[in-house]
Amino acid sequence: MLSLFQRKRPAVAAAPTPPPVTDLPKGLMRPESAASLLATPRRQKLLEHIWQRTSLSRRQFATLYRTTLERYAELVQAFPASEAHHHAYPGGMLDHGLEIVAYSLKLRQSHLLPIGASPEDQAAQSEAWTAAVAYAALLHDIGKIAVDLHVELADGSTWHPWHGPLHQPYRFRYRDDREYRLHSAATGLLYRQLLDREALDWLSGYPDLWGPLLYVLAGQYEHAGVLGELVVQADRASVAQELGGDPARAMAAPKHALQRKLLDGLRYLLKEQLKLNQPEASDGWLTEDALWLVSKTVSDKLRAHLLSQGIDGIPANNTAVFNVLQDHGMLLPTTDGKAVWRATVTSATGWSHAFTLLRLAPALIWESGERPTSFAGTVAIDVTPTENEANMPATSSVIEAKPVSESQEVPPWGGDSAAALVLPPAGRPVPDVMEDLLSMVGLNGASGAGQDSEAVSGADHSAQPDAHMASLAAAAIPSSSISIGAHSSTAAKPSGEHFMAWLKQGIVSRRLIINDAKALVHTVSETAYLVSPGVFQRYAQEHPQVGMLAKQENQQDWQWVQKRFERLQQHRKQSSGLNIWTCEVTGPRKSRRLHGYLLSDPHLIFFEVPPDNPYLSLGAAS
Repeated sequence: MLSLFQRKRPAVAAAPTPPPVTDLPKGLMRPESAASLLATPRRQKLLEHIWQRTSLSRRQFATLYRTTLERYAELVQAFPASEAHHHAYPGGMLDHGLEIVAYSLKLRQSHLLPIGASPEDQAAQSEAWTAAVAYAALLHDIGKIAVDLHVELADGSTWHPWHGPLHQPYRFRYRDDREYRLHSAATGLLYRQLLDREALDWLSGYPDLWGPLLYVLAGQYEHAGVLGELVVQADRASVAQELGGDPARAMAAPKHALQRKLLDGLRYLLKEQLKLNQPEASDGWLTEDALWLVSKTVSDKLRAHLLSQGIDGIPANNTAVFNVLQDHGMLLPTTDGKAVWRATVTSATGWSHAFTLLRLAPALIWESGERPTSFAGTVAIDVTPTENEANMPATSSVIEAKPVSESQEVPPWGGDSAAALVLPPAGRPVPDVMEDLLSMVGLNGASGAGQDSEAVSGADHSAQPDAHMASLAAAAIPSSSISIGAHSSTAAKPSGEHFMAWLKQGIVSRRLIINDAKALVHTVSETAYLVSPGVFQRYAQEHPQVGMLAKQENQQDWQWVQKRFERLQQHRKQSSGLNIWTCEVTGPRKSRRLHGYLLSDPHLIFFEVPPDNPYLSLGAAS
């Protein structure tokens, strides 16, 4: 089998080497050789892991794997793997590529492939399947450098990866017009840069393998069977490791990266808003090895804070927020991979209450010298039986919150579990942030999207306010006058007038965009059009105290805001008396409908009225 790779290959003329550059102009980077790029201790360790999992001799490994990895390194150079998500730092693409190969080969060791074949056939195809898993993993993001990046060389020309490796200083930027997921389809442009004819000849001889591999290279993972699943799982593992495994790296990520925003938001809340280690009702508790935060409180306040800073893309649903935090490595999962823990907190005074909690590593929030004193009580983890375990007794694990001495080093991920890689369960879908955005602007069938506030009924009001939230309700709603600063908007008492002031200030400060695909405010018929229920949901998310006011009237939080807005009588009604107007949204690829309110006077929120959105046309009532 390996004899295919032993033939001598024709010599390739070396690319001309430019004269050495001593002082590079600002922003230019000098390309490095594969040997230099792979020489860092961490990358050497990853290469060693990859070799060990192939079970090949050094010579065979060099032929089947190392050559391909070196070609990959020379092609991706110092490019990041993403602009604002995982591995968003110079060299992130190379690190991600090595990590996912290592993870995929580890996962491959637990599979006998092809599935259903005889043991003899599985043994005969073993090396081919192992190589295909590694190649598919390495290539899964390679298309990003072809379609997401604009790379300019020192001589002013544009470089494309199909030109071959870089040989002169370069700079790069992310394209503003890049299309998400196009990189998966672009893999086909580049895989021949890494895989030579002999490798493809070899792999094409295994029909059960060849088809899935081609599907992966085309970005069609849904047709790639177990090969696609292994790549997806390995990708998740690499992303989770990078985003959560190293607080220093998370802080070194660009300030616009999502993990940096989440981490900054949590740190701000714990410094300015959240109450820790209180004798009774509290927002969280710091034990020796973990920070426990009340799940709903921290989710609501984190969303409100980020939205108040003009940061979009935060899911409207709390469960989705938990998933995003977990996928970004911010939360420590339960033993079954879930984000939310159930526990009973008991203070030294004897006060006790059951909560749903999020568990974080204290090292993510505080430096060693800044860590507060630990909680003088216990956090007892509740393990409630599932339906399949109904006959088994429930158990609990008690964590005593002992103060940490200055000489005691707390592991950043809490005990011996720090070394264990927790893969997201294959069955749990990755949270779709776009779906949450669509629900915010009423584009995916959100309940009540096209109804007046008087027409909305039938909501489920059986759930009672959380006892913890009720105990903090009085402090959550101060009676201060309306103030809409970046940090004070959540402190003013919600009302219809405050909603309008918030809306106007958000537009002036550009926290709220207008006439955009994701906008909650548009201009139609020479006035302002407020998307319902999205604009009311956004206000409620920035002002969590609305939830308590709404529950007192058996309403959803956005309905409470909507009703206060309607009472102002600042919107234009239809001749039939209906409040809601429908707009047809006609885009380049699809058409949709929006439901919302027309303001009677656009100057209520605009100093200067922008031109009408050309993609929206006013229709009849829904």
